[in-house]
Amino acid sequence: MTSRTVVAVTGVVVVTVYAALMALDALVLDPLAAVPGRSLAEVHAGVEAAGGSVVQAVAAVLVVAAVGVALAVLVAVLALWDGLPAPTIAVLHLGLVVLGAFATFLTTFFLGLEVADAFGTAGGTHSPWVAVLAGTSLVALVAIPIVLFTDMVRTLRHARAEALVHG
Repeated sequence: MTSRTVVAVTGVVVVTVYAALMALDALVLDPLAAVPGRSLAEVHAGVEAAGGSVVQAVAAVLVVAAVGVALAVLVAVLALWDGLPAPTIAVLHLGLVVLGAFATFLTTFFLGLEVADAFGTAGGTHSPWVAVLAGTSLVALVAIPIVLFTDMVRTLRHARAEALVHG
């Protein structure tokens, strides 16, 4: 297995885990944290009784998560097909993790607003996992220039060594 393949597969796995945690937080962890002492079934029943739609919220969150995973797979396939170098593949997947912060922000509204309306809770997030996802996106944002700079230095060193050998 080439380093390009390892990076591409790892990128897909990282984005998939991010998307899964985002969905788990938006659909289970945050609603439970917003209404402590109630089961998820009780939270859903309260949302439905207040005229909200749990099914629509779940579908919306799952669509957002699935789009992220599909983009990660698409990036991996196209990058491997086009023969992109491993650092470029890594940067593309890191970019998807960065964009995950916006997806996470979006998904907090779907069921979160329904729960807030049904139970009179404060809007916003109640689970600490949103901060973990945001922190992960921030680390990915910081990692992008590091990967690019490291690759640039490696390329320059290689070019200098080639010039010394052939120069």
